[in-house]
Amino acid sequence: MDYDYKLKCSNKRVKVEDVYEFEGCKVGRGTYGHVYKAKPKAGTEEKDDEAKEYALKLIEGAGISMSACREIALLRELKHPNVITLNKVFLSHADRKVWLLLNFSEHDLWHIIKFHRNAKATSKPVDVAKGMVKSLLYQILDGIHYLHANWVLHRDLKPANILVMGEGPERGRAKVADMGFARLFNNPLKSLADMDPVVVTFWYRAPELLLGARHYTKAIDIWAIGCIFAELLTSEPIFHCRQEDIKTSNPYHHDQLDRIFNVMGYPQERDWEDIRKMPEFQALQKDFTKNNYVGSSLGKYMDKHKIKSDTKAFQLLQRLLTMDPNKRLTSSKAMEDPYFQEDPKPCADVFEGGPIPYPRREFLSDEDNEDKSSSKSATGGANSTHGPPVKRGRVVPPSTSSGTMNNYQKHHHQMTSMGMHSKSGSNQYTFN
Repeated sequence: MDYDYKLKCSNKRVKVEDVYEFEGCKVGRGTYGHVYKAKPKAGTEEKDDEAKEYALKLIEGAGISMSACREIALLRELKHPNVITLNKVFLSHADRKVWLLLNFSEHDLWHIIKFHRNAKATSKPVDVAKGMVKSLLYQILDGIHYLHANWVLHRDLKPANILVMGEGPERGRAKVADMGFARLFNNPLKSLADMDPVVVTFWYRAPELLLGARHYTKAIDIWAIGCIFAELLTSEPIFHCRQEDIKTSNPYHHDQLDRIFNVMGYPQERDWEDIRKMPEFQALQKDFTKNNYVGSSLGKYMDKHKIKSDTKAFQLLQRLLTMDPNKRLTSSKAMEDPYFQEDPKPCADVFEGGPIPYPRREFLSDEDNEDKSSSKSATGGANSTHGPPVKRGRVVPPSTSSGTMNNYQKHHHQMTSMGMHSKSGSNQYTFN
């Protein structure tokens, strides 16, 4: 490239440090890089937006990784209230760094669940809206329905990748984040399993993935949502496996399957007809004996956590965590489930106008250990310590997501701030 032209372009290029203040405001760190809480500087073009807070996600490494390319390409096309918003991309040619400017989120489900788990351990009540879990689940499903309707698989759903907005115009809004592992699946050039043999973070990985499915579907995202739902109800990861995630291209994992069977019971061929077609079926037969799991069932597991099998919450959970991916609910069908039709109805502000009991994000120093940055960060962009690390056309907006919640739909695109929704009742509620 002509040097003078290169210099001219460099002088015209907007530098992120000239527009936003973020020094000393790191809120997340992981294998991807760092995330900072940022505000527009006074005297810049963004001066009218000085009160707004953003998340600046710095992609580590020299140049743009494939993961960053996928995330940028998808987020530039996607626009939905329950999907994280990409505002700008800054390229720093001097040090070959990439910055993503996203909406800042004060909370995420990893921190929220951890807060409730600690409260349960100390018998400390937490005052939250009674319908909070229902609202969170409905919004997650709505965001994933939008992605699936646009032929996008997320492929890395977990609590750390579900953000929850704090005070502001989108108060209490849940947002699906971290699209670095997402893929278009409408017309792949070859099997997704060939391109990425191991997907989805360990504890949220569907059984068909663990058995080596060659042509997995959007049902893998639904299984992960079921895992998140169970975790919201119990404050414990339902398929927690102590064995470390194996960094290999082989998707089969004995200990994770064992954990699933201990909770769900051994899969019967009459319930999952295609299980014999799974590439790792012979390994399954060799390593497992169904008699070892005779007393295991989802009902018994949830009953220990005081979730009864006759409740609509359990019945929806059971449909989300169906072993056979062909029988697993779709996102649109899940949104029509009777669970969302009984009071309290889902709200766009999951806090329902009440106080937010969760602490705000802390700023991290370079000396802070990784545990303090265990969330995906304010943008859901780092590997979380909540579970083992991940192995790592044009999008057209679909029609309005199906669903029957008038209260939710009425406010879905116009929620402003605290007090927009009438409280459906709050209690000393600890997600169980």
